[in-house]
Amino acid sequence: MAWVRATRDSFLWCMSVMYLFAFSSFYVQIPGLLGDNGILPARVIELEEVNSFADFFRGKPTLLRLMPYLGLSTEKGMEFLCLAGIVLSFLCMIVKYFMNSIEYFFLWLLYLSLYQVGQTFFYFQWDILLLEAGFLCILIAPLSINLVIWETARYHHHDNITLFLVKWLLFRLMFASGVVKLTSMCPTWWGLTALDYHFESQCIPTPLSWYAHHLPSWLLHLGVTATFLIEIVIPFLFFAPIKHLRRFAFYSQLLLQIGIILTGNYNFFNLLTITLCVSLLDDDFFQKRKARHSKKKVLWYRVTDWVLTAAAYGYIIYILVKYFGLSFGPDYTTLKTKITFTKSEFTDWLAKVVPYTIIIGAISLGIEVLVSLIRCWQTEKGFFRKLSSSFGVCLMAGVASCMFVISLVPYTVLDVKSNTNLKPEIKSWYRTLDHLHLTSSYGLFRVMTGVGGRPEVIIEGSKDMKTWKEYQFLYKPGNVTERPVFVAPHQPRLDWQMWFAALGNYQHNPWLLTFCYRLLTGQPEVLELIRHNPFSHAPPKYLRAKLYHYHYTSPKQMSVRYSEVDWWARENITEYLPILVENDQGLNEWLLENGIFQPIKAVPSNLLAKLLTQIRQYIGQPDGFTFIMSIFSTGLTINFISKYFA
Repeated sequence: MAWVRATRDSFLWCMSVMYLFAFSSFYVQIPGLLGDNGILPARVIELEEVNSFADFFRGKPTLLRLMPYLGLSTEKGMEFLCLAGIVLSFLCMIVKYFMNSIEYFFLWLLYLSLYQVGQTFFYFQWDILLLEAGFLCILIAPLSINLVIWETARYHHHDNITLFLVKWLLFRLMFASGVVKLTSMCPTWWGLTALDYHFESQCIPTPLSWYAHHLPSWLLHLGVTATFLIEIVIPFLFFAPIKHLRRFAFYSQLLLQIGIILTGNYNFFNLLTITLCVSLLDDDFFQKRKARHSKKKVLWYRVTDWVLTAAAYGYIIYILVKYFGLSFGPDYTTLKTKITFTKSEFTDWLAKVVPYTIIIGAISLGIEVLVSLIRCWQTEKGFFRKLSSSFGVCLMAGVASCMFVISLVPYTVLDVKSNTNLKPEIKSWYRTLDHLHLTSSYGLFRVMTGVGGRPEVIIEGSKDMKTWKEYQFLYKPGNVTERPVFVAPHQPRLDWQMWFAALGNYQHNPWLLTFCYRLLTGQPEVLELIRHNPFSHAPPKYLRAKLYHYHYTSPKQMSVRYSEVDWWARENITEYLPILVENDQGLNEWLLENGIFQPIKAVPSNLLAKLLTQIRQYIGQPDGFTFIMSIFSTGLTINFISKYFA
């Protein structure tokens, strides 16, 4: 088994970049989202005072509870934590010495602190995925201590054990994402027609999604089949003993994620998933080293490799033909697919396979521990070094085992029986640590939305209730002539929540009332989050919202949706939000109950607060994508220069 030193360093570097994207993206949105005059002010969340170290980890652990000791308000505290995260992740990106467990602990703690007060704007799976992967970085990264006469080792024999936890996280993410599409009983997934609607109905599409939407139906149906294959079947190859099979699994996942990146803006999520896929590789991939074996071993290895690889590929083809009905069309220029198993058969299969996946994961972890112990006694010189290295392996094996066992609680949500069979002690451990978000359940695109048309909430303002003008958001569809944009890895969290709001009603999205109130009062911080304010001189007196259904225009001239200039065609469906005025009694009562009118506590301005204000004034309100990429490109340039002149 090859070493994973370059693999570990590559994973940690990529995680530094993910943190950089996340902190940078959120920093430009703090005032309008969670600031004192934002949509959901974080100041209304009551944070208990910290009087001891133990108090910090009771309830919601967030460094914002310490901000009063620094003389900072909640808003300034969030900016301070965000800037600290940007600086620290940037240093981890450009300086290898900073890639150690201490720095990654603080990065995880900083993001957890912001997550705890993020409210509905942080309720996304990629946020909890970043927290779980970020915590694993603490275990994976070396504990670098450099004293005059002693220095800790940069690499350890247990590195492959900690990287296994990343591989297990990747398996849970992909397998669950595929399974929930079928357990949801969504007819579009079962009918393999989900991609007929996905490119049009996703949150923030890219320009390429328009072209993908108009691909032939048979190709889109084949794409759904490939998605099931990549998310449900191929993840089992993550634990394959053959290197080529793991690389095949890596490239398969990479293909899926790149396809999603090109056709949809899912911020840093797909890049984070690719980062997790690095755990499927080893140093031979990065350093192109040839394995040194005797001729007999090379021949034996090659034969075994060929047999197992052929068997794996053959079984995948068998699944495509038997369970997805893969066949040629009448003219042999198309491929037809259809699900040939029933819903009850899939449920029975899932109940059988989930326990086996746990067994496979446990065996794989045991093999990693055994390999690490063998390496300790084969490569280390001196009995003391062998013994100390073995102790480190055993210690990390215990930690990894605990993480593995705890992760079974959210993972077995896929199968009720498997979850019921877990020991009560395991569930108790999970509940005790749940507030730290060390492990979570996943499952993306459970149900396909926008089957009858992409729902969009359009907010309009007026001064006389006769002429209504639309507010245009930064990235979500509004103006039918505007071309979709590439915005990832930036996440415009307001645009995302507007997409979720369109899927329900305003009663289930109460934050929307605060947003409308901020528009009625012309709050500058909130207006920075949208593209066009039609009332630049004075805010409107009246506000309303309508629900539209959007469809991509058609390239076919005979279609009713054909257009040479428009990207979208839309139809007015119904009223979404009744007319609001600033002094509306019901609105004001709701705002009062939720603390929006709560007086902002005056905090004496100190040197740190003034510095944060100057930084905000200097940066201004840049475009999120531009801000992120400027910092990232700077880091890449420094990396290139340092390696070139090294």
